[in-house]
Amino acid sequence: MHDVTDPNTWGPGIDEAVNTVSRGGLVVLPTDTVYGIGADAFDAEAVAALLAAKGRGRQMPPPVLVADTRTLDGLATDVPDDARRLVEAFWPGGFTIILTAQPSLQWDLGETHGTVALRMPDHPAALALLRRTGPLAVSSANRTGNPAALDAADAREQLGEAVAVYLDGGTAPGGVASTIVDATVTPMRVVREGAVPLERLREVAPVLGADEEPETGAAPGPEAAAPATATEPEAAG
Repeated sequence: MHDVTDPNTWGPGIDEAVNTVSRGGLVVLPTDTVYGIGADAFDAEAVAALLAAKGRGRQMPPPVLVADTRTLDGLATDVPDDARRLVEAFWPGGFTIILTAQPSLQWDLGETHGTVALRMPDHPAALALLRRTGPLAVSSANRTGNPAALDAADAREQLGEAVAVYLDGGTAPGGVASTIVDATVTPMRVVREGAVPLERLREVAPVLGADEEPETGAAPGPEAAAPATATEPEAAG
């Protein structure tokens, strides 16, 4: 267990977490809502180990956390201008965007149907880690069916030795899960309303609510899978 509440002293803990990720191991990290369990997004065995640690199948692929909006075009393709505006407005924070994954990427997150759910968390320790590891596949730090951990001790009690490094950032705020917007359909649609309300989204770009239908003549794209975000209890997925 490594204390990462103070940037002046968290160096050794972040170092060990970075080394663990590079070796294909799992880490638990604090985020701006709940604790997450993370793995190298480009290491298929590590992602499989993450799902196994949670008791979760490939049909529920983890989202990917990033440290910078510039990562967007490296991981996704055909990013709509309106999606970019939403990202610029609500990252870092409780906003997840579903996009078409870059087809050239060598990764296997599970049954994503060619999409990827991306988020930039608003937590200093998480961002410090992500800046060094690159994109991480991250899911809530809990066994499937249990509440998401709000502190590192709870995460360790649930996940045990399946995780090599636990970063303790104190008690997570919990609360509202991230808002998920599917930008692979036209018009964009809210998959789940959460931390960012629909009204705020619409101040930035046109977005349909989860229960709204497009106007006659609109041409919605194929329905995309909506992975549960890393910073929320599974039950809210």
